[in-house]
Amino acid sequence: MSNETYDLVVIGGGPGGYVAAIKAAQLGLRVACVEKRGRLGGTCLNIGCIPSKSLLHASHLYEDATSHVAEWGVLVEGVKLDLARMQSAKSKVVIGLTDGIEFLFKKNKVDYVRGAGKLRSPTEVEVALADGGQSVLSTRNILIATGSESAPLPGVEIDEKRVVSSTGALELESVPKRLIVIGGGYIGLEMGTVWRRLGAEVTVIEFLDRITPGMDGEVSKQFQRILAKQGMSFRLGTKVMGVDSSGPTLKVAVEAAKGGEAETLEADVVLVSIGRRPYTEALGLEALGVKLDERGRIEVGEDFKSSVPGIFAIGDVIKGPMLAHKAEEEGSCVAEFLAGQKPHIDYDIIPGVVYTVPEVASIGKTEEQLKEAGIAYKTGKFPFLANSRARATGNTEGFVKILADATTDRVLGAHIIGADAGTLIAEIAMAMEFGASSEDIARTCHAHPTLEEAVKEAALATFFKPIHS
Repeated sequence: MSNETYDLVVIGGGPGGYVAAIKAAQLGLRVACVEKRGRLGGTCLNIGCIPSKSLLHASHLYEDATSHVAEWGVLVEGVKLDLARMQSAKSKVVIGLTDGIEFLFKKNKVDYVRGAGKLRSPTEVEVALADGGQSVLSTRNILIATGSESAPLPGVEIDEKRVVSSTGALELESVPKRLIVIGGGYIGLEMGTVWRRLGAEVTVIEFLDRITPGMDGEVSKQFQRILAKQGMSFRLGTKVMGVDSSGPTLKVAVEAAKGGEAETLEADVVLVSIGRRPYTEALGLEALGVKLDERGRIEVGEDFKSSVPGIFAIGDVIKGPMLAHKAEEEGSCVAEFLAGQKPHIDYDIIPGVVYTVPEVASIGKTEEQLKEAGIAYKTGKFPFLANSRARATGNTEGFVKILADATTDRVLGAHIIGADAGTLIAEIAMAMEFGASSEDIARTCHAHPTLEEAVKEAALATFFKPIHS
């Protein structure tokens, strides 16, 4: 039993948890962070966002060298793939970043406790220490930031060798000849892109009749057309009944989602990527009366307080998009609440990005959502084909689309498919935070020649007319 009482003990050292811990310490609170993985950063830094982006970057370089740079007069011969070196480079990135968080903990005087945390009471966290033994941390407040795990698919057993989750898909030791991706969401499409670039035949199986179902419909359709043009195959409106791994090749049983005759597809590797579920097991929540919703998420109020005083929750274990940056903002908010401040998050202004080529980025409402809500809106769109910087670099696929209130012109949402979409969306996020109109964006001087000019032109198209299309 620790003799010291903390102001805050955070269970989970992922993006939400470690940011909350650092922020709280910066605000003068005594903080400890409990993490069982052995490395800080959570799923995002260790087996998610960061390693996948490293492989996306490396595989893009490989595909460029083998397929695209010759058209720019750069002749490269004898290009070879060294997958082991590519994986090693990815690991170095991960280690460097996770070590960096440990340094930040020391800098900000956050106590890092390696082990599995469990709530013993609303003021005590019991830790099964990684190096053996047990410790009990006394605290005035507890923050649950344990994140999420890959959702299982009934009838499909994951071995992380041939039938893999996103974790196993990051660690393949050779390029599969045939890869089947179950699920047409962000993660599946990114990982499918990595292995397609390196030589795999990739087929995406999606239960619904479209990929990226939460995305703006027009963007989603364009996105699928581009990925198909790149060589990815799609089986939409299709459900997977099971995977037979008894033979040298995997046999995937599928049928139409609406019912029909069964069919068998063969693959060397199957990636199950049908979403994620909150990780709330073995935390002792039920014994303390912490309320969960029907999906196993912790129910919280606007101040992130659970049903039990002194216990807070953020990130993937509560409702909302399962995004690292969403968890980070929530972590900062909890720290500020505890320090007596009045923070706020607008959940309509949280961007989402798919890091393929081209990238896809969205923020705010989609057209479908506005129609369903009965909100009168106007829209403006500008193609990258008409953008001078995009033409100069060959990145002409896609467009910028802005949605604004029909009466006030206030920006309600934006959707971009194109090069650097994840960066371009930040301008619109800032504009929306300040309640900007499409005219405000259009009347802001943008440097030339830049891809950002496509945002300006889309804003011009929303409130009046574009200049260059």
